[in-house]
Amino acid sequence: MRPTGVPTAPLGPAAGAALRRFLDYLAVERGLAANTLSAYRRDLQRYAGWLAAAGVDDPALASEEDLVAFLGALRAGETPVGTRYRASSVARSLAAVRGFHRFLVRERLAGSDPSLDLGAPKVPSSLPKALSIEQVEALLGAVPGDDPRALRDRALLETLYAAGLRVSEATALDLDDVDLEDGSVRAFGKGSKERMVPLGRNARAALGAYLVRGRPTLARPRSGAALFLNAQGTRLTRQGCWKILRRHAGHAKLEAEVSPHVLRHSFATHLLAGGADIRSVQELLGHASLATTQVYTKVTQDRLREVYLRAHPRAREIRSNSPGTPRPAAPADSAAARAAGPKLSQPPRDREVRSPSPPTRRAQ
Repeated sequence: MRPTGVPTAPLGPAAGAALRRFLDYLAVERGLAANTLSAYRRDLQRYAGWLAAAGVDDPALASEEDLVAFLGALRAGETPVGTRYRASSVARSLAAVRGFHRFLVRERLAGSDPSLDLGAPKVPSSLPKALSIEQVEALLGAVPGDDPRALRDRALLETLYAAGLRVSEATALDLDDVDLEDGSVRAFGKGSKERMVPLGRNARAALGAYLVRGRPTLARPRSGAALFLNAQGTRLTRQGCWKILRRHAGHAKLEAEVSPHVLRHSFATHLLAGGADIRSVQELLGHASLATTQVYTKVTQDRLREVYLRAHPRAREIRSNSPGTPRPAAPADSAAARAAGPKLSQPPRDREVRSPSPPTRRAQ
């Protein structure tokens, strides 16, 4: 049987007031970013709407059985665009619901937390997808022309990769967030946390050309201080950034899926492969927890193992003797391959930044 959407009903006054109070708390006291707030609002409106459809008009009266039934409806239902909810989406919804009920208890709007004994759903672990250095070079070299939009696109792609920015951070950049003389960019990450990230010479050159010959042509009276502008002269949106990246990935004939976050993954993976220490990469990415950054070490270790098994003659011999493992075809020039060694010492694009140290804050 084809899955159906999660049934919902209009929210009653109690549910609407509780949601507004919680979202205000997240915005004012927790300082969450606009995109994070939107995700919370979307998840909690669906939850409260489902409760209303089940006859529970006040979320403070929800039981553990109600939460279990809601999670079951998510797993069995489909999204508004007709796809199934992924395990990560169900886990995110549960995290939002947990936070909401904890808030209600803390504010004495509810007597108990029905999510207290619920276990977290298992989310399959997935490694970040990264482009090779050669693929990144092909992408960054695939922007044709020298008109204002081409200059903007080149500057945007160079900045995304050079600084490892999230798409929301890149599109939120203002003119005074970039210091070309100092070679740095100021990014505001999750929770409006500020960090300074170095920019290499290629990104500085692309940004300089855009600021001199591109942005003045795109700018309109309503442009304000936004760094990256669209054709209408307003701030480039996240969706606009995605379209730009996908268009030039097509120009570069890249078969791999390319997104702004793939460039961010590539930034981190290439730095670690080039010898950067994980603490520095954590600072550059703006991760609050080192555990979030450590997933990239797994990618790098897998790459090292692949290179080792392919290039080392004794490793090839050992692998060929393993039961059920076919012996790989020997390279045309094994000695030359061993002499050349893996291309892991090559730093990503900007050679002047070989092993970044934690960024320092600009003097106020």
